[in-house]
This record gives sequence, structure tokens and C-alpha cells, in this order.
Amino acid sequence: MAGYVSLPASQVEGRHVVQEETESLSSGVVEVIADIGVQFSNLTTAEEVSICDIDQQLKGLHNKILNWEPGKSLISDLVQVVDVVLELKEVLGLLHSSSENEKHNELLTFAESILQIGMARLEDEFVELLADCFQPLEPGDTSFHSAEDESMDFSSSSFGEETIDSAPNIDVTREPDRVGVAPIQHGLVSDIVSIANLMSRSNYNKECCQAYVMSRKYALEECLSVLQIEKLTIEEVLKMEWKVLSCMIRRWNQAMYTFIRVCVARERHLCDLVFGQLPNSVKQSCFLDIAKSSVLQLLSIVMAIAISPPEPEKLFQTLNTYEALKDLLVDMEQFFPEDDGSNVLTECHEVAMRLKESVRRTLEEFKYKIQSNSSSTAFAGGGVHHLTKYVMNYIKALSAYSEALNLILEGPNEKEHSLSECSRQSSSPLAWHLTLVTAILEEKLDHRSQLYQDGSLKNIFMMNNIVYMVDKVKGSDLRSLLGDEWIRAHIWKFQMHAREYERTSWSSVVSFLREEGICKQNSSSPSVSVLKDRFRGFNLAFEEAYRAQTAWIVPNEELREDLRIALSAHLIQAYRTFEGRYATYVDGDRNRERYLKYTPDDLEEFLLDLFEGSPKSLQSQRRW
Repeated sequence: MAGYVSLPASQVEGRHVVQEETESLSSGVVEVIADIGVQFSNLTTAEEVSICDIDQQLKGLHNKILNWEPGKSLISDLVQVVDVVLELKEVLGLLHSSSENEKHNELLTFAESILQIGMARLEDEFVELLADCFQPLEPGDTSFHSAEDESMDFSSSSFGEETIDSAPNIDVTREPDRVGVAPIQHGLVSDIVSIANLMSRSNYNKECCQAYVMSRKYALEECLSVLQIEKLTIEEVLKMEWKVLSCMIRRWNQAMYTFIRVCVARERHLCDLVFGQLPNSVKQSCFLDIAKSSVLQLLSIVMAIAISPPEPEKLFQTLNTYEALKDLLVDMEQFFPEDDGSNVLTECHEVAMRLKESVRRTLEEFKYKIQSNSSSTAFAGGGVHHLTKYVMNYIKALSAYSEALNLILEGPNEKEHSLSECSRQSSSPLAWHLTLVTAILEEKLDHRSQLYQDGSLKNIFMMNNIVYMVDKVKGSDLRSLLGDEWIRAHIWKFQMHAREYERTSWSSVVSFLREEGICKQNSSSPSVSVLKDRFRGFNLAFEEAYRAQTAWIVPNEELREDLRIALSAHLIQAYRTFEGRYATYVDGDRNRERYLKYTPDDLEEFLLDLFEGSPKSLQSQRRW
């Protein structure tokens, strides 16, 4: 009979499914779909369906779609209404294949038109839901701790002549302590997934993917903006002043963890959820379109850091960046497998390699700066030179990066400097390089010490700087790198300078207390005139040494006390013996006080003024 056609059993089963699904719809939608269910529920493969009934049902569905109000009706209602339109279109397609009836063609075109309207509505809702499926990333959602922000400041000017009063306290914590970002709101995801599945079944895959990519790509770019990762070219980064760039690098390094492990990770997860029923190639293609440009933007900034000129003050930020990228490479390998054709992972490895090269070049520049540091003026007071403070605090800070640096520095070039055999047998590449740095520093300090006119001050200078080096190594991770043998060798060097100081500094003073030449020839009695000359000479020599050495400085309290004790044992004891033996021979002189100006106790007290860096004179401190 014209206008009728038999319906396949598979379509009958589909109708039963539709009827069962309508139980969750709102009452208005239920009425429309229930009518369709009645038409189809009693059919068998031999029964026929009226074209007029389909026409009536399509008009009802069309009306429901046009009158559907966002925010007032459930999205699942719209999904199921459009799903029924799709089912009817498929039925009409079967009818059309068996009939030349013009009404069939009109209904098929009508069903396609309704489906397009419904898909447009669903696409709008799809985009809205995607925008709401995550709570917006806020700056306060991430918490970082980085003690380096408070104290690490190795400026290149530290290689100059100005004095650094105190060394920076380095405590590096690079990875965020906590990342607290709201997870996916799965209540919305179910609607997103149902829309995506329906658009896929309706051959709207392209439109679905385009809408998805556009929405989520914008959201990911917003994350970059919230994390203050600007869109900068390599040229713009290279032109920045270091103080500005340094602050930005700190922020970028911290933000990278949040961006990759939170923002990109949740995009990967959402993509897997939404397109779970589609081939992996579709999911990966959508994810790449969303994430690739933002990740490459981040990597371009890192590349700019890597190719910037090697300056020692930049090394720690470069290392922080390298460690951050190295930590995140595991995540990147998961998100961007090598077979996806995106080259993102290749770019990550290229940037990491450039960062390693930058670290090596910067370490070489650091050693060159030490070697080329020179001056024509002796360092005032013989204290710890600012170059020593800078270098030792620098390598102390480097020890916090030992794991990364050992990877970067594998295969050191031992020909660049002559070291002892024990130095060449350092336990790690970093230990080898740090041993080399300390050797270069010592060589430079020795050259500096030659600028002193006073040999005693030369030894004070070397003692101060070697003790500072030893203390830095003993009290930090440098000890495990340089080793106890290095410490013992430098303690021996310090002791050698201490003995030389005592010999050169006070031997001329003590020489006035010698026994030789005091007695007259062929007599056991001392010469009073010789004694007067000896006491007077001692006083002048002591006063000169006192005036000079109160201006010298020994910052290390323990070293300062040890030097005073050694002087007391050597000088004061000798004077006490000499005075006790010969003072009575000048007692009768009316100018006795000119010769016996100081008692042993006076001298003991005066020694406490030495090495304080405040020049004093004994001319106004006579004690009778």
C-alpha cells in the first residue's frame, strides 16, 4: 500500500530503547517521545509505519527544540529530543531507500533541518558547559615556597672591588609545596559527554571537535595569563634587564608546575572523558590542537633563557629552569608521545639540552671571571676578600644542585687546569669542577697577597681566607663533595701561614729580649746601658706592632683568639722572664718609667685589641 513500508526489527528494538530512556525526561518531552514510542512499540518486521505519523512527530520535536529554554530545562531533555530526531531521520533514510514517494524526500529534508537546529543548540550548550566544567584558575590557588627569593643574589658586580659585608644565606626550594586547584566538575561532564556522543553519531564530529578545541584552547591560554606567563618572543626575553628577567624566571619556573601538572593534565583527562568513545587519534588530535601552542609558548621562553649570554649570576635561575623542565619531562612524555607527530616532545628535549649547554658555558665563564679578577691595591686590613666570599657562597649554593650538575657535567676536561692527583680523582664531575674552582681561587688569593708590603699581613690575609674556605666546606654539603682530605690539606696550609705570621710579625719584637750581648765582656754582670737599650727598643717595637695590627682584622672569632693565645705564650712569657730577671738593674734610674713602660699584664691586655680592625696607638696609654 502506498505511503507505508515495513520497519526492520533493529529499528523496533531502537524504539524500545528510546521509550525506556524517556523515563528520565521532563513531562513535556516525555509526551512527544512517548507518542513515537507508541507508534513503534507494537511493530514487527512485517508491520508498516505511516509517513503522516512521522511527519506529525517531527513537527512536535521541532517545536520542542525551538521552545527549549537554556537554564530552565534539563540539557539531557534536549539531548534526548535531538536523539529522537536522529532516530527518525535514520528511519526515513530506510524508507527513502525503498520508495520514490516525494513526501519521503520532504520529510527527510525536514528531519535534517531539525537536526541542524538541534545540533546548533547543543553546540552552544556544549561550549557553555565546557566553559563551566572547571572552576577558574586563580593566582591564590597555587602556593609556592622558595627561600632563594629572599636571599640569593649573585650579581656580577661581586667580582669587582667593593666589599661584601655579609655573605648571602642560600636555601633553595624549587618545586611548589602544594598545588590546590579545583578538579573537574563531573556533574557537568556527563552532559558534555552525552552531547559529544550524539554529535558524533550524527556525523557532526568535525563541528564538535572544532567547538571543543576552540573552547578549551582559550581556557588553557587563560591559565597562562593567570599564571603571568606572558606571550613573549625570544628576542623580547633577551632584551630584558637581568633584575626584571630574574623575577620573571622565578615566577615562570613555579608556574610551569601548575601549568603542566594541573592545567594541561586536566585538559588531557577531560579530552579522554569527552571523546572516550572515539578513536584515540581523534582524542589526541583535539588535545594537541588545544595544548600545543601554549606549551610551545612556554618552551620558547625557556629557550630564550637557555641561549642568553652566560653570566654567573644567571646560573641558578638556569639550573632551576632545567630542573623544573627535567621534572616535567615525564609528564610531557605522557601527554605528547613521540608518535603523535606534534614534535612537542622533541622540542622539550632540545630545550633541555640547550639549558645543559648554558649551565656548562656559565660555569666556564664563572671560572674565567675568577681568573681574570685583578687589582693593584692590597685588600685593606687583610680580612676575608669579597671574591672569597662570593666564590665560596656560590659553590655552596651549587652543591644544592649536585644531582643535576653531575648529569650536566659528565666528562670534565681535565686539561684546562693543573690539579693534584687527589683532585683529579674527585668522586663526581661536580666535585672535580668545584675542586678546580677552589684551586683557581687560591691561586688568585696568593697573587693578591703579594700586594702587601708587610709580610705578616700577607699571612694574616691568607689565614683569614683559607679559614673562611674551610669553614664553608665543613659546614655545608661541600664537605661531601670536596672531602675530608681537601679539608685536611687546607688546615695544613692555614697552619703554615700561622707559623710564618708568628715568625715574621713578632720576631723583631722578641729579639730585644734575647740574652746574648747583655753582659759586659769578661763580666757576669749585665750592662745597664744595654738593658736600657733593650727595654726601650722592645717598647718601640711593640708599640709599632700594636699600632699596625690593631688595624688588621681577623673576622673568625676562634682564629682571633688562637692567635692571641699563641702570642701570649710566645711574647708575654718571654717579656715576663726578661723583666723579672733584669728590671732591678734599672730601678735606680730616675727615668725608669721610660724603660719599664709596661708590665706583663699590661701587654696581655693590649693583645686583646689586636685584629679588631680599629687602629690604635699606645702613645696615650702609658701605665706606670
